[in-house]
Amino acid sequence: MKRASHSPPSDLSSPTRGHTAKKFRQAPPSPPNLSAKATAVPASIASPSRPTYNGKHHAAPTSERDLQATMQSARLDKRKMKKAAKSEAKLASQVPRFFYSNTEMSQRREPVAIGDIRDLVLHLNPRSIQKVVALMVPGLTHSMLDLPPPAEHSKAAQNPNLPIPIPAPDPKAAVKSQVPFVAETFMHACPTRAAGEATKMHSILSSFFTVPVSGEEKERRQKARISLERQNSSSQDPTPYLLTPEQMIENEYPVPSYMADVFTKPLGWVETPLRESGGLPKVYALDCEMCVTEDGRELTRVCVIDWGTDKVVYDELVMPEKPILDYLTRFSGITAEKLRGVQHDMLTLFASHDSTPVLLGHSLESDLRALKICHPRCIDTALIYHHPRGRPLKPGLAWLTRKWCGREIQTAGEGGHDPEEDARACAELLKLKITNGTSFGEFKTDHESILERLARAPGRRGRGITSAVCDYGNPGSWHGAKATTAVACRSDEEVANRVIETVPPHDFVFGRLISLSEALEWTTPKANALTPPPPPPPLEETARALNGHLARIYASLPPRTAFVLFSGHEDPRRMSVLNMRKSKFESEIRAGRRLEEIDRADWWSAQEGRQLEDAVELAKRGLLFLCLKEG
Repeated sequence: MKRASHSPPSDLSSPTRGHTAKKFRQAPPSPPNLSAKATAVPASIASPSRPTYNGKHHAAPTSERDLQATMQSARLDKRKMKKAAKSEAKLASQVPRFFYSNTEMSQRREPVAIGDIRDLVLHLNPRSIQKVVALMVPGLTHSMLDLPPPAEHSKAAQNPNLPIPIPAPDPKAAVKSQVPFVAETFMHACPTRAAGEATKMHSILSSFFTVPVSGEEKERRQKARISLERQNSSSQDPTPYLLTPEQMIENEYPVPSYMADVFTKPLGWVETPLRESGGLPKVYALDCEMCVTEDGRELTRVCVIDWGTDKVVYDELVMPEKPILDYLTRFSGITAEKLRGVQHDMLTLFASHDSTPVLLGHSLESDLRALKICHPRCIDTALIYHHPRGRPLKPGLAWLTRKWCGREIQTAGEGGHDPEEDARACAELLKLKITNGTSFGEFKTDHESILERLARAPGRRGRGITSAVCDYGNPGSWHGAKATTAVACRSDEEVANRVIETVPPHDFVFGRLISLSEALEWTTPKANALTPPPPPPPLEETARALNGHLARIYASLPPRTAFVLFSGHEDPRRMSVLNMRKSKFESEIRAGRRLEEIDRADWWSAQEGRQLEDAVELAKRGLLFLCLKEG
């Protein structure tokens, strides 16, 4: 396979709409096909009494002066067309390409971010680039591609942000790349860094698909928000505050399988079926009380309040299956089988309505996990209200109630909180939100999907840029919700096939191939409640299959297609293990347990905190590969 045109690391070209993406520059663009402008008007349109000159209609000359003026106009039109044709021919010879700016890259203090990749895709010049195909392939590491680790790369010792040269494939090499397509197609691997905090890595997909709105769009949204608030000033419709599938996934909700293929439902869990009907849905405010058992925190009390009537419709005590180690609240049990009874009662309550009711709570994902229920329609006061310091911090329920409702809750101290009190606080907060409008209790940070931004752009043909997302699960209800076409896939082979099929009718196509990360055991394949997840396939076999998928996709691309390949992150397992330990310890402390009551092996130390920060920093590393398909 011939390596794509790609010059040495001097500049990274990115044809842009009038400006340049971060640290990316553009080689001379190539124009679109403008030949249609030089064609004559069809004969069926021309009138016999109106002669045409160079394909343009002119009124019949009535005098010699008129005739001279008409001929002069025709000559001007002819010169304009010749000039345009000459310009087209000149630009057509200037093939666009990607190239790195050594000067600018060496001056960067941070590696290329996922947001930079997103901006590059957004600002590629449609006159120069026919299509853009972006593939995310977690697991493409230095070792997988036989590249030197960042610390051992000579230039990386001085600046780890510089692109790494990829040696041409050597058939005599003792150690070969497990994905040779990369070395055959790309000349450089550019280090990237995912967004996040010191102890947490943010979602790669959210970083790629979410972009801050422009000033013009922000103004339009503000006007629309004001108009909507005026229209809904007397409305009691809670549905504008329902969590989107993307929000549920981002906040670790147990998502029903029919919404997205991201949560493996363990044995004993139930799913609420989704039913739609006219009218406003029923809303139930829910809160659960917990205690500490041998298996950690378990459910001890459930309280459900009808949001419309303020009446308690369900309030039950539950005996956990395992012995209670710490009575965090006042508690008296009923039966050991009560949890299954609670699930049955919940589903019976939900089934009594034509439309699936809305569940309302604060950090509701914890209550749903305690109940072992996957529910599709949720409102979370921790998300519809903002923390004063902004995302990703979440406000506490007691703070929200004090600030916006003007009263105190959770004042019982060691006696524990009252689920009914918390459920009523959530109900009141939602009513305030609906009464005062969507902006009530928010600290503005407007974002939109990259697919929305592309759809508004003029594109090559003067209309919106069409997009397709081919991914596992149900991308149409997640990051691909704003795409022209969203395709649900179950395997890398299916993703590759769908990408190849969607490229011709779309301008931008995104696909995600995850089999390599599964073979590396970075992620666990989905299983059902009755069968364990299948074992990961052999790494060598998976890498070979991935290489074939990438080669097929690239071979199918038309000329002047920008091909963007990125891994997103490194091995996240160490980060995940340490974060789980940290979360468990913090949960014990928040639950009121004293340090001496916690097993010393479960203590979280400052040393482990530093280890977690190091693990997160390593997990944020990734690689970016860029090339342009030649004709």
